[in-house]
Amino acid sequence: MLPKLNFLLQNSQELNMKKSLTYTGLASACVVALLSVSTPATLAAADEAGKPPNIVLLVGDDMGLGDIGPFGSEIHTPSLNMMARHGVRFSNFHASPVCSITRSQLLTGNNNIEIGLASFDYAVYPEAKGKPGYEGYLTEKAVTIQELLRDAGYDTYQTGKWHLGGQHGGRGPHEMGFTHSYGILAGGSNHWNSGDMLPNMAHPDSQKAAKAGQIPPMIDMPYFEDGKPVERPLGIYSDDLYTGKMLGFMEQSRRAGKPFFAYLAFTTAHLPIQAPGGLAERYYEQYLELGWDGLKAQRMQQLIDAGILPKDSKLPAKNPITRPWDSLSDDDKKLQARIFATYAAMIESQDRHIGRVMDWLRETGELDNTLIVYMTDNGPEGTDAFGELGNPALSGWMEKHFSQDIADVGHGNSNWQIGIEWANATTGSLQWWKWFIDEGGIRVPLIVVPPRSHGEKFNRQGEVSNTFVSVKDLPMTILQYAGVEHPMTRYKGRDIIPPTGKSMVDYLDGEAETVYGPKDWTAFELFGNAYVVRGDYKAIKVRTGMWGDGKWHLYHLRNDPSESNPLEADMPGELAELVEIYEAYAQKWQIQDVREDWNPQKELGH
Repeated sequence: MLPKLNFLLQNSQELNMKKSLTYTGLASACVVALLSVSTPATLAAADEAGKPPNIVLLVGDDMGLGDIGPFGSEIHTPSLNMMARHGVRFSNFHASPVCSITRSQLLTGNNNIEIGLASFDYAVYPEAKGKPGYEGYLTEKAVTIQELLRDAGYDTYQTGKWHLGGQHGGRGPHEMGFTHSYGILAGGSNHWNSGDMLPNMAHPDSQKAAKAGQIPPMIDMPYFEDGKPVERPLGIYSDDLYTGKMLGFMEQSRRAGKPFFAYLAFTTAHLPIQAPGGLAERYYEQYLELGWDGLKAQRMQQLIDAGILPKDSKLPAKNPITRPWDSLSDDDKKLQARIFATYAAMIESQDRHIGRVMDWLRETGELDNTLIVYMTDNGPEGTDAFGELGNPALSGWMEKHFSQDIADVGHGNSNWQIGIEWANATTGSLQWWKWFIDEGGIRVPLIVVPPRSHGEKFNRQGEVSNTFVSVKDLPMTILQYAGVEHPMTRYKGRDIIPPTGKSMVDYLDGEAETVYGPKDWTAFELFGNAYVVRGDYKAIKVRTGMWGDGKWHLYHLRNDPSESNPLEADMPGELAELVEIYEAYAQKWQIQDVREDWNPQKELGH
């Protein structure tokens, strides 16, 4: 039986903000009126007391495998450390390389191209526009888990980032199964105010400026509550805003005696790099001393010591587009250390607010009957307006609208990014970062804590698992814990594409050794780059426009997560089979070819 979390929670006062910054809890004043108390005639599954388990799904944004304490990080994350001691850490968990693609799979169990997310809003390959599967938003070709949970009697809540439609086609969260929702429809925003994070080239004012050869204006990011525009309160940090809203929603369900699905989609640590004052100070000196080259080596060892990477892991060859730390001037080193210390502070802030959620679950008696999942949506963001992947349009916009003063790093008037070098450093021996299908872009943290009410079956507390798991598997796992069956092919009069994700419950219960069988495979494509995984092997092809060689290569995922030792010469038959699987998949779903020189990141800001 899963031990109670209460003891550690009671002895982890650092998890809450009572002794810390005053920004915590301010957003709670924004709570809407309580729902009327109404209980459905039947509910899907029940524990001993007759209530199905609650589900809390926590998603961090743009964070690498080595960025949280349970995976060896130096960043202070006691809430996640506690969670890991009572759940399972998955060291071989794969999301997609970008935000919205992951979220489409997370809420449906489907492959991205099946449901409109073969590309996404601000990085659509031009020749693919208008093609089936490339809509750039979540279509009705699938049913979401929140729709199924709502139909089964759950209250369903979403706060934070949506990024699956509602602005430029598609639907917002309130139209896709959430009882209540609050936040942004886009991929990110300023963490302190309603300003946008990147030039909004879909806005008429931006288009007018660009046509006149001028720098686009700053456009305010719209916020929505239950589909209606609302004014964002200024000066409240994003973690506090979204967590406070979610706690208010959860309290409604508690008073109504209903189970809830709480999807808290943080926008930390997505650009712009901004954090509550004071938190960055504990990290600045060590990052200044280490630099990104030293941090990469340190992170690799920390990941090894935590049991996440193999003991014989070695640093890969130098990335072709990163700079050596020692090539920077002293002033640039200080600026870069300040930026990355602020990134670490964003992750610490996120962890503190996760602690608020844990406190509420404990104090209300809901903790033991709650499934808790924490994950991040992709690897760290390598965008840098002034670096290798920048362009004059983006850097000009940043210079016009934001302070370049080192003293303002972390404030709402700054808009820094960690850039390719820090992104490369966060994941230890893994290579590349967000936007790339190499392991540094798609292998991210996952922690699962089953509900204690599930009974005696779960006995993997504190384990690190290296079994392959996909983000598509989480919705199927959630539904099984809730006792809700997926309709597979038809939902409320419309045909839907069956999900291909697999439930992890049997594995978590110790009734299976892996989630995927030896013949099971999963395939993925984005930006013309592709991979397919079967068993322990990954075949991967990356275009020359994104620094690949355009050829297929084969790697052993568990033994060689750094993808340093290609096996195609030794195992040509295995590679041929995997390529054949991918080609059949690509033909079935009419995946579009992408020209070799196209790079989606260099298009940002245009």
